[in-house]
Amino acid sequence: MDTKVMTSIKLQKNLHRRLQRRIIEDGYGMRGKSKWIIESIESFLKLTDYPTLVDIAENMNQLSDMVSIRIPEELMIRIEKAIVYVRKQFPTLEGVQSNLIRASIIQRLLREPTSVTEV
Repeated sequence: MDTKVMTSIKLQKNLHRRLQRRIIEDGYGMRGKSKWIIESIESFLKLTDYPTLVDIAENMNQLSDMVSIRIPEELMIRIEKAIVYVRKQFPTLEGVQSNLIRASIIQRLLREPTSVTEV
């Protein structure tokens, strides 16, 4: 069985609402939240400019809504490597893991208007 790591991030109330709406629109249902976020992280890490996008996500304020997700261990290892890569470019950046997950959610909301039901 896949080992999963539980983690939490904070989102702005507006962003959290958009995320919930989008998960449902994309056909995942509310039980598919972690799957949707995992897929967004996986595609985000393929972007060549992801460290810059993580740095931009650091400027978000009013992070009031807590979101918990279960991430597969192998993806968590990739996230940890990405954190090291981001820190090399932005050594003073704090909360890199949360910013990386936040940035991946934002990018998927912006870039992918398709749903799994359309495939």
